[in-house]
Amino acid sequence: MLKLRTALALILLVSCLGIGCSYAGVAVSADGKKAVVLRNDWFLWGAIRKAYVCDVTDGGLVNCQHAQKP
Repeated sequence: MLKLRTALALILLVSCLGIGCSYAGVAVSADGKKAVVLRNDWFLWGAIRKAYVCDVTDGGLVNCQHAQKP
């Protein structure tokens, strides 16, 4: 029983640390050429927040730059 509890606690710890980030939102400019992607990390309950400005293409978002004005 002790081994089972230890294994479950270890799995819970690894799964909590394995959460990378959560994307909070995406907004597209009026002309449809740029998109702003907001990312909140789960580390310290969202203490690290970043915004990326990306070019919109038919294949998806490309050329994402951090700390750039749209």
